[in-house]
Amino acid sequence: MVIAGVLAVLLFVGWAAIRGRPQDLPWTPLDLGQPIGLFTGRKLAALTDDFPACRAALDRAGVRYTVLPPRGQRGETCGYADGVRFTSGGPRRVGFTPADLGVACPVAAALAVWEWEVVQPAARTILGSPVVAIEHFGSYSCRRLYGRDAGSWSEHATADAVDIAGFRLADGRRLTIVGDWSREGQGADARFLRTVRDGACRLFSTTLSPDYNAAHRDHLHLDQASRGATGWRACR
Repeated sequence: MVIAGVLAVLLFVGWAAIRGRPQDLPWTPLDLGQPIGLFTGRKLAALTDDFPACRAALDRAGVRYTVLPPRGQRGETCGYADGVRFTSGGPRRVGFTPADLGVACPVAAALAVWEWEVVQPAARTILGSPVVAIEHFGSYSCRRLYGRDAGSWSEHATADAVDIAGFRLADGRRLTIVGDWSREGQGADARFLRTVRDGACRLFSTTLSPDYNAAHRDHLHLDQASRGATGWRACR
């Protein structure tokens, strides 16, 4: 059994090396500019415990951002010390609406890869026009799951989540989750929204859509819970 396990590992390493895809190996550094690999999602989630490494990854990829002042006190349930906000320029061209979106750094890193490797290719292929703006319902909110008075705290409480509401295209079209996510998934608009949802599942620890429940009928919930570093993901 031990020999078989070692051989399997060696074959896996050789396969990744031959393909020239270091992102498919668990020990290679995260490169936001590389196509999504087998371990990209885990590496992104691991950034929740390493703000300097997250900032370094953004810097290497040419992502421009500003660091947000810490919010809350150490040990408190709500707040963050790793918040960032995208700024204009660099390889990132899509803006967020409203423009004052602040998120935890690991969410920003995943959003950048999602835009480059999922959203824009899907928009061009399925819709024939690139995305120029991503609409959202915000990130930080000091609350428990579903706004309850008790129970687990939401990833929004530490800005480790963002709710995506829609997309604006260069040709003037506007797609929204609430208006264009048909139950059957038919039509180009619905196919695009499901494609970007499925792509997010590879990058975020949790991806929830209208297929999950009525509470998500109008947005995609994307979060970078630290459990994603172990490969435990929720995708619906």
